[in-house]
Amino acid sequence: MTTPLDLTPSDVHDRLVARQIVLIDVREPAEYASERIHGALNAPLSTFDPDTLPAGGPRAIVLQCGSGKRSAMAMDLCRKAGVEVAGHLDGGIAAWRSADLPVVRIDPATGAVRDAR
Repeated sequence: MTTPLDLTPSDVHDRLVARQIVLIDVREPAEYASERIHGALNAPLSTFDPDTLPAGGPRAIVLQCGSGKRSAMAMDLCRKAGVEVAGHLDGGIAAWRSADLPVVRIDPATGAVRDAR
């Protein structure tokens, strides 16, 4: 069962395209570097500080990780710190890929950045 803070991949995609949200990827830097959602910023959960999130602007904050577990943990940290977030990507980047939405990947053989589905 989802809560209002559990956002679907299509909802997050549409909000990104409309420039309504800032997507914060809470996975570790190596995970983020190898594959990420276009436009996502990295704020690893291991050093996560809700007070460093971009706040006060016109865009809402949405959190994302690999499966939804770490972004839910980051949402809890934000709640405890009094930092408002609009939600998190339910199922994380795995659900994003399953919805056939584009990601940015690094080719380990060449280091080239490429768009992928």
